Amino acid sequence: MKKVIIVLGFIFLVSISTEAQCAMCRAVLESEEGQTAAQGINDGIVYLMAIPYILVAGIGYFIYRKYNTLKK
Repeated sequence: MKKVIIVLGFIFLVSISTEAQCAMCRAVLESEEGQTAAQGINDGIVYLMAIPYILVAGIGYFIYRKYNTLKK
């Protein structure tokens, strides 16, 4: 269990630059000069994508913890 926590901590500490725009959004936002709106849209899309994974992982952890405490 300690190894899992270390690996998860390492994954959260390492940041990877991602781009998550659809083709239409990219075409419209590439014409902008400042690129601030494009960066904001990218951040919003990545944020919305990450939330379901975090929720499912949290629920899975609580289920795992519940079944492990019942066996002891």
